[in-house]
Amino acid sequence: MSTITFAPQVSYHPRSVRLTRRGRLVVFAFGVLLAFALGVWFAAGSVATDEGGVEQVEVVTVAPGETLWDIAADAAAATGEGDVADMVDRIQDMNSLDSSMVLAGQELRIPTE
Repeated sequence: MSTITFAPQVSYHPRSVRLTRRGRLVVFAFGVLLAFALGVWFAAGSVATDEGGVEQVEVVTVAPGETLWDIAADAAAATGEGDVADMVDRIQDMNSLDSSMVLAGQELRIPTE
């Protein structure tokens, strides 16, 4: 008698994955949640400062004969800024002035920093 051996041949055929409509929705939702979580994680690294966004001001009453240029020159000297014209522009913006004309007794907000 003869001995016969059978060697089974195993072949692997990868099957393609097919998702149902619900499976595609789950994969999409997972991707959106992952992107949202990464966005929150990166945004958490931003640093806030202790300083507020509000500029420190002093209220000054315009004296008789005083001009906006005089007030701006005093404020520029007090804050250490050398350019008086820039200070005039800042004061006009802070007080919503259309021109550089001021009246005696008028109260103006002046930057102190």
